[in-house]
Amino acid sequence: MNSSKYVGYQLNPEITFLNHGSFGAVPNLVFETYQQWQRELEKQPVLFIARKAPQLLADAREVMAKYLHCQADEVVYVTNSTYGVNVIARSLDLKAGDEVLTSNHEYGATNRTWQFLAGKAGFTYKVQPISTPFTSHEKLLEEFWAGVTPQTKVIFLSHITSETAAIFPIKEICQRARAAGILTLIDGAHVPGHIDLDLTDVGCDFYTGNFHKWVCSPKGSAFLYARKDSHALIEPLVVSFGWQSVLPGTSTLVDYNEYLGTRDLAAFLTVPTAIEYQAQHHWPDVRQRCHEMTNKALQAIQSITGLASLYQGGDFWYGQLASFALPNTWEAQKTKDSLYDTYKIEVPVYVWNQQLYARISIQEYNPWSDVKALLDALIQLMKNRRS
Repeated sequence: MNSSKYVGYQLNPEITFLNHGSFGAVPNLVFETYQQWQRELEKQPVLFIARKAPQLLADAREVMAKYLHCQADEVVYVTNSTYGVNVIARSLDLKAGDEVLTSNHEYGATNRTWQFLAGKAGFTYKVQPISTPFTSHEKLLEEFWAGVTPQTKVIFLSHITSETAAIFPIKEICQRARAAGILTLIDGAHVPGHIDLDLTDVGCDFYTGNFHKWVCSPKGSAFLYARKDSHALIEPLVVSFGWQSVLPGTSTLVDYNEYLGTRDLAAFLTVPTAIEYQAQHHWPDVRQRCHEMTNKALQAIQSITGLASLYQGGDFWYGQLASFALPNTWEAQKTKDSLYDTYKIEVPVYVWNQQLYARISIQEYNPWSDVKALLDALIQLMKNRRS
């Protein structure tokens, strides 16, 4: 890792940035490509959007599909994972008596998507508790599957949870769901670039994930995947020229979601550059170094707070993103404000399941001194609360 803070990125070196997991950060080399695409668009907008864009997007989809281990007509670029969830959730013909099964570890925005639609259509959005600390995949599977009933039509789960930052055994859940005839939609917002992802191997019906987080591509770049035998279920979220399209060599998934009228396509077209950047920088090694630093950070934090780890089963539960408990006598917003205003440290702080947590992200650009700054701040906050 770089000895100087944030070399190769535009991040403010005066801030200790330990929150890559929220919105990511783009390497300068990737950002330059992003701006080049924007400039090319502005030179001749009609040429770019009307004549060049279909082939440019098709080429970028080929690269994306290879990276995700699926077919190019099974995946399409979207702006973020929440958009992808909306495409599928609004397409499915769910009605009163049906159940969508999820966990108590899901992201707030996507929970709202399902709650909104359940209120309109009358189906049940059922939240199945998964206990913490995380111990074994077998325990998680049994706890979750206890929520399945004959009315369960869809399973919706995060692959890596947002607030508890846990890697769920998604492949095993999808296998069991397919055998039971239950559709699966997986929210992989934190997955690409963070852990290995083979969509064919996962075996889900639908999957959406962000590139602008751990792949380090520009904001507004994500994907939606659908197995070919599930394409007939999909309806356009935005009806435009993609509906009733005659584009050759595509699919309804692509047609319905790729051409949505005039928009900036630069973030999508930059994803191949971000993928190549990580390949050239030996990203498996980067991820392993970051994971080891995360391990070391969690151990140090627990020695400061005296609070137990969420991940008692082992470090296979997390990658470069991990959550840790803080004293419940602290107030979330005041703690977050203090860390930022006093110590210039950017981390999320929140209450989940009646416990106060913070979450740390370690990326290529983070030196150990960033973690040390957080540790020193926590030590001081603990002293301040005792005095």
